[in-house]
Amino acid sequence: MAENIVEVKGLKKHYKDFEAVKGVDLVIKEGEIFGFLGPNGAGKSTTINMLSTIIKPSSGTATINGYDTVKKKNDVRASIGLIFQEQTLDEKLTANENLMLHCKFYNIEKHKREERIQEVLEIVDLTDKRSNIVETFSGGMKRRLEIARGLLHYPKVLFLDEPTVGLDPQTRNHIWEYILKLKEKAGITIFLTTHYMDESEICDRVAVMDNGKLIALDTPEALKNNVGGDIIEISTEDNAKAKKRIEETYNTEVSESDNKTLTFQVNKGSEFLVNFVKEFDISITSVNLRRPTLNDVFLNLTGREIREETMSKRDLAKKQMKRGPH
Repeated sequence: MAENIVEVKGLKKHYKDFEAVKGVDLVIKEGEIFGFLGPNGAGKSTTINMLSTIIKPSSGTATINGYDTVKKKNDVRASIGLIFQEQTLDEKLTANENLMLHCKFYNIEKHKREERIQEVLEIVDLTDKRSNIVETFSGGMKRRLEIARGLLHYPKVLFLDEPTVGLDPQTRNHIWEYILKLKEKAGITIFLTTHYMDESEICDRVAVMDNGKLIALDTPEALKNNVGGDIIEISTEDNAKAKKRIEETYNTEVSESDNKTLTFQVNKGSEFLVNFVKEFDISITSVNLRRPTLNDVFLNLTGREIREETMSKRDLAKKQMKRGPH
């Protein structure tokens, strides 16, 4: 059985009037793709910042590759790679110059640098762009270069904080092709934060985080199975009346989304729909049957869907810095 590459016990982070992380416990096996699912502001990035030694925990402990994140910061930093949500490349330099700088920062031996740079550029299909200035790159190419940079020193754990945010769906899919290729080739443990449902499906296990706490932790399939039943989505000519009728007739809770769709759970959805459509006396304008998703898991656990936070992470960080840590 694979050993534990990450161990976290009672990890907390407090600011003057704000508790960002409220006691996280988790264990991650070597070689896992481990996902943190939750909305912006849930505490995902704060947790990663503590694990990667960027900020100090208020309490609790964490070890990565056997090293304590507070007592052995340099050993932890040598064991991890970091890909942030916000782009951190020097756009005035070439791809090669960015990677060479990283080699120097991590004290990669001179005779190994050329080989390492060539290797990581091949993984992300940027070999032919090696001498190009980064500011000429597309958003997807920059993200791929950042992934390459994070791999140069052969990290044991690669942290990906919202790695595809702001990218179009096609580019997002390509980024994930590279990440999965990397996992197969190097056996690196990947610690991913995201609020994209499809990215969470790729993970071996997913921790659902909200308001600074882990509220669920399991495989994606097990989490979805816990929701139970099939999901029916309908739109009607009178949603208010339809919602009340469905709740009274079928003794089930009905939610209404922003796009005026009513959603509820049933067992044996295909059989249910046949009779439902025949018998329901309010005109139905659209109907859909599907299996539960991880968004349904979050909805089931919290009573709401994954949502974007109105305050950007940068603004939140500035606000927290002004408050100062406890």
